[in-house]
Amino acid sequence: MFKSLPRAILAVFIISVLFIWNPSIAKADIEPTQLAKAVQEIEYLDAMRSGLASSLEGQKQEPTMQTFKEVCKPVGMRAKELSQKNGWQVKQIAKKYRNPAHSPDNLHSQMALAKFEQNPELIGFWELEKLNGQDGIRYYRRINVEASCLACHGAKNSRPQFIKDKYPQDLAFDFKVGDLRGMYAVFIPDGLKEVLENSENMTNQ
Repeated sequence: MFKSLPRAILAVFIISVLFIWNPSIAKADIEPTQLAKAVQEIEYLDAMRSGLASSLEGQKQEPTMQTFKEVCKPVGMRAKELSQKNGWQVKQIAKKYRNPAHSPDNLHSQMALAKFEQNPELIGFWELEKLNGQDGIRYYRRINVEASCLACHGAKNSRPQFIKDKYPQDLAFDFKVGDLRGMYAVFIPDGLKEVLENSENMTNQ
């Protein structure tokens, strides 16, 4: 149902629903436009991830480190770019992670993963949070396993050799299509507008 909606409309729809279900987020010192922008950017990021991963479908050759650089790395780079450009913290989080940097970073993220596991139809939700001592709001958006993901996240013994070598503590395997792979987490600190304006003023001096 949701995938048939244009992503811009989906962002507005999710924002509206989340405000109805959780009006307390309106109390956060954050402009609603920032919330809508975060949802929209994450929809674009997920579309990018899905599109790049689809290039693996039908390939008979085993994925290599070059494959990783072309398919997975751009998503991480885009998340980093969104963080730097908007003053957010954007990251991917999973219980069965491959990169330890993607492990749950607090109790809220652990509970968010559990919430997605218990509610397969849940796309995303907001939580008022304090992260690294900073008050703000965090958007969680699910990531589901697609057929193309299984080239690297399928059975443990069928993982590409470069993954076994690069990630000896890897936990991201034995997935099936439709499983919860993890989630995107976007933290937007309170007072972001003032922070960005001060930063822009300093740049222009």
